[in-house]
Amino acid sequence: MSKITKRAIRDSFLKLLNEKPYRQITVKDIVEECGLNRNTFYYYFSDIPQLMESIINNDAEGIILKYPSIDSLNDCINATIDFIYDNRKAILHIYNSVNRDVYEQYQWKVCAYVVSYYVDIALGDSKIDQADRIVIIEYLKCVIFGLISGWLEKGINPDTIAGYRRIFELKRGDLKRLIDRCKK
Repeated sequence: MSKITKRAIRDSFLKLLNEKPYRQITVKDIVEECGLNRNTFYYYFSDIPQLMESIINNDAEGIILKYPSIDSLNDCINATIDFIYDNRKAILHIYNSVNRDVYEQYQWKVCAYVVSYYVDIALGDSKIDQADRIVIIEYLKCVIFGLISGWLEKGINPDTIAGYRRIFELKRGDLKRLIDRCKK
């Protein structure tokens, strides 16, 4: 039951987010949309930002698990681009509704989470120095953060996608080479 209820809350929030800006959505709106009561919402989430973080983390994990091999970082990034593009209205509502500094801190946190999780999967049994692992994560986090920020700043322009896909195609194998250079 809890997965179904959480899914109903998530789906209602995303539906509302595609209709109106983030700041205009209330817990009351969400529970009315999915036919639940406020107490049920608060049983699963402390507030709307926690709901949003849960959605992004779950979607990020789903994308990573779909493309778990080291050779598929490009596939993972392409899947992320597709997810953002498919949900562009909701994402732009979030991006344009909150203080830019707050949004960027959140985006940085999400990038860190996704990249750390992905690098750990890509490393598998490979033994590398912890300092090298951190450097690889920081590098990838900066690349992804910069690309997402640029894309959002351009309003998730579909013409930008082709350029990003080309960048990732040119960079194919970079993560494997980085890890190979770091192996003990």
